[in-house]
Amino acid sequence: MRVVIGEDSLLLREGIARVLEAAGIDVVGLAGDYDELIAAVTDAEPDVAVTDIRMPPTHTDEGLRAAKHIRAHLPATGVLVLSQYLDEDYVFALLGDGAESLGYMLKDRITDGDAFVDAVRRVAAGDAALDPEVVAHLLGRSSANGPLDDLTERERTVLSEMAEGRSNQAIAARMFLSDRAVERHVTAIFSKLELTATPENHRRVLAVLTYLRA
Repeated sequence: MRVVIGEDSLLLREGIARVLEAAGIDVVGLAGDYDELIAAVTDAEPDVAVTDIRMPPTHTDEGLRAAKHIRAHLPATGVLVLSQYLDEDYVFALLGDGAESLGYMLKDRITDGDAFVDAVRRVAAGDAALDPEVVAHLLGRSSANGPLDDLTERERTVLSEMAEGRSNQAIAARMFLSDRAVERHVTAIFSKLELTATPENHRRVLAVLTYLRA
């Protein structure tokens, strides 16, 4: 796997590179601002671009703009956006046009090397990867007396795993359940939330996020 990193902090940029290289991932480009990132991705055509959400020149939404540019011009490259703070508006802005090959992680997750590398690999595979803290926040802020109240504790856990972008098989492995048991929980969740069932991971994520936003 080949990755380009966009991050204006030299120490963090090098730290991300070391985490990825230790996992056997090739870092083929380093960038410190929006223009450098777009140039590096265009030149290297990596599997994934990992980018800070705020970089020079404006330190506002360069990561989001980079994600949209890459999706439009280099659709084979996935994008994992890193953010210092949880901002649900950025999450929905990032995933508004579809969740395939996209991820949103908090920078603290980088210290958990396995989780960070797993997110990069999922984005490279075409799936979505959402930070668990983001998912927990979205689930927790849903209105009282809503459809989520009808879910069992196990179903809420499965829903959280779905929103992070995991397949039924991955959920089964993490929760020590059979594939059939997870399928039953997913079917119940879709039914209770009145969501259209679909096997594609990124569509599942988008459906869940759309529901939570509403």
